[in-house]
Amino acid sequence: MSRQTRAILAGLDDENRSVWMADKPAYSPSPALRADARCDVAIVGGGFTGVSTAYHLSRRFPDRRVVLLEARQLGHGASGRNGGLMLNWVNGVSGDDLEQAQRIWQTTKGGIDDIAALIAEHDLDVSWDRRGVLDVITDPRRVEAAAREVARLRGAGIGLRFLDREQASAYIALEGMEGAILDPEAGHLDGVDLLRAMKPLLETAGVVVHEGTPVLRIHEGRVVELETPGGTVRADALVLGTNAYTPALGYFRGGLVPVHSHLVATEQRSEDDWSTLGWRPQLSGFSDDRARLSYGVRTRRGAVVFGGGSNAAYSYLYGGRTALGAPSEQAARAVHEQLVRYLPTTRALRVAHRWSGAVALTLSRVCTMGVRGEHRNVYYALGYSGHGITLANLAGRVLTDLYAGEPERWRGLPFLDQQLRPVPPEPLRWVGYQAYTRLTGRSPRRTL
Repeated sequence: MSRQTRAILAGLDDENRSVWMADKPAYSPSPALRADARCDVAIVGGGFTGVSTAYHLSRRFPDRRVVLLEARQLGHGASGRNGGLMLNWVNGVSGDDLEQAQRIWQTTKGGIDDIAALIAEHDLDVSWDRRGVLDVITDPRRVEAAAREVARLRGAGIGLRFLDREQASAYIALEGMEGAILDPEAGHLDGVDLLRAMKPLLETAGVVVHEGTPVLRIHEGRVVELETPGGTVRADALVLGTNAYTPALGYFRGGLVPVHSHLVATEQRSEDDWSTLGWRPQLSGFSDDRARLSYGVRTRRGAVVFGGGSNAAYSYLYGGRTALGAPSEQAARAVHEQLVRYLPTTRALRVAHRWSGAVALTLSRVCTMGVRGEHRNVYYALGYSGHGITLANLAGRVLTDLYAGEPERWRGLPFLDQQLRPVPPEPLRWVGYQAYTRLTGRSPRRTL
């Protein structure tokens, strides 16, 4: 590690606090549950999945009593610790089937449209934009194939654009970029802004929100019972909006791999400064095509969020533990050095934040949404595998339709009732993860 990198990383706050949690107005969490409660629907998890489902349920069924339980505070999990990319597509699904690709594109684009419409309808103060995201091509052998693939997809009405090296450089001046695919419908979203802005909407609609209320045990039945430190919630239906934390509740232990993703954020700079540094204002973010996936986002407040680039940017804890400890200095160094390799002009920028968060991966990388249980009253959406901002918000509509007994709109989409491939038990899981990542150098976006 260079002396300059050491200086940049020195003195960072050791709290595992993301850039999305920083520089926010004072926040007052909702009171924890202090007595037994009865409701129609209990939602566990105060991230995108849980809040979106509470929102859509309360609008669709205003007479139903909905209770949302969050262990810490809204956005404490992956929804407030992600890289900020608001993406189209379902990870793990190829575009070989044009009809399916067109439907997936329209579905996820519709999910982003919904987020934009919600913010506009309620005039929410949320940091977000939709200036486009690049899929950066670093291998010159892929350039012609990428151009052909974009032409094929555009023929099916999918609005991607292929950019050669010169055209792509007009958006961002990345070292080693040979070309790019632009998705003009993608962008970035500050999840903490969105979730905190939505809480008053939920409360106005009658949703009861309890933060600081971990669910300790769940007992299924015609009436589901959720034990918490302050009381038991009894509900006719349960929604699991806990993603990487779901196995800790006894669900999907054999199908999810909770992986910690490590990220950094630079100090804030003006748009003119970023243009000089090589990142033009018309681009929200990018990801690359390397096995060790890198990705970056420019926030509305003028910071760059960056993650990936090496196996050090991800970690799997034995047993799938999701506890959030102090962020890793080694991981922050590795991530920052990859940012500097891509944008050498950022070398002198201070790293203002470093953090980690648990991402829920499936072996196929395809997420799943559905309903389960003997009484068909346990609803779930999880395993977003890096596409959670769009898909977890979309899950609110999907689960509301499933609750209403109206799944037709979603039939045939790859995430509906997706059967998760089994993950080996410990210690084989831990050994397999370590061996695979170290021997192949591939990041968690690829199939293990």
